[in-house]
Amino acid sequence: MAFVRINGHRYPVPGSPIIRVVLGLVLIGGGFLGFLPILGFWMLPLGLVILSVDFAPVRRLRRRAEVWWGRRRQRKRRAAASSRSE
Repeated sequence: MAFVRINGHRYPVPGSPIIRVVLGLVLIGGGFLGFLPILGFWMLPLGLVILSVDFAPVRRLRRRAEVWWGRRRQRKRRAAASSRSE
């Protein structure tokens, strides 16, 4: 079984590359229909994460987003800590 590591946590994804690609594309397609009741925009990033296992450009995009998100969280924590200490 394949895993995707995000922020130190491991999330399992399907083992077969064909299933991963199909599932990723279906989730991205459903994300574009996010205005419908059951489908949602949450499907876009999930589809990209699943596709990042097999495609290097998507993997680089995911890693950049993860680094950006981590730095953003650190800045917010530092700002909150400095405002509490004052």
